[in-house]
Amino acid sequence: MPDDIRARRRAGTGLGVLLALALGAVLLTALPDDGEREGGAACGPRTVGSWSAERALTDEFARYGDDPSRADDWTGGDGTHSVRLPDGRLLWLFSDTYLGQVHPPPNPFGESSTWREGAAPLVRNSAVVMRDGRLESTLPAPLFPDPAPGQWRWPVAAHVEPRSPGAPERVLRVLLWVRAAGPSPWIYGVPVATEVATLSLPDLRVESVVRVADQQGVPDPSRRVLYGTTLVEEDGWTYVFGGDDRRAASRPVSRAYLARVPRGRLGEPDAWRYWDGSGWG
Repeated sequence: MPDDIRARRRAGTGLGVLLALALGAVLLTALPDDGEREGGAACGPRTVGSWSAERALTDEFARYGDDPSRADDWTGGDGTHSVRLPDGRLLWLFSDTYLGQVHPPPNPFGESSTWREGAAPLVRNSAVVMRDGRLESTLPAPLFPDPAPGQWRWPVAAHVEPRSPGAPERVLRVLLWVRAAGPSPWIYGVPVATEVATLSLPDLRVESVVRVADQQGVPDPSRRVLYGTTLVEEDGWTYVFGGDDRRAASRPVSRAYLARVPRGRLGEPDAWRYWDGSGWG
């Protein structure tokens, strides 16, 4: 059976298990202390301390993904990120996402499992709202439309911050990776740029998308850097971590990168500063 058809018939349950494993992992991430930031000893690597399956979360995604009552909601996705909203809701962000319906067993492939039709809609990104541990709704998908033919946006880290420094109003800012279709080895797309989307709160309406780090001028795609693998706020700065795609081009290792932005200015390209190993450029 072709791999694409096999993948399409899977229900949300499988994703939920993977999601639980990823969320159960205890990842230790830290910024260097003041001395290290100014060129002192490099911070040591961090490793996974432990992990365990989050059964309640797995079951909730299985319930929501396998619900056959709607034809326009999430039934499975990858590239999972989440962000807590000021009103207590949790917003789940996904990259490639299946919509449509999931059907109960038996399925036409002869297995006793739920199944998804081969013509199920696939979008490049989606967002699902959770309240008090229960998934409520899928926002209109794709939430972030393709920037150009042959290109798409994958959401990564997200952060609630003031609309501008010191402003009382808060907004949600979502880091986006822009990729473009390309030949092997770029099976996940050629890196193009990092963007920042601003969403209003509490209605989660996309107000704008701004390109903050365009990489199209870097000739070697494996050296193009995308930001947003994760982020952390400290001392009035938002630190944004990123990386390149050297391993996609069979290089030994990919490299990590770091940028920082004053709190409230993630959507301003001129406010971004990049660590070059000895200072912020």
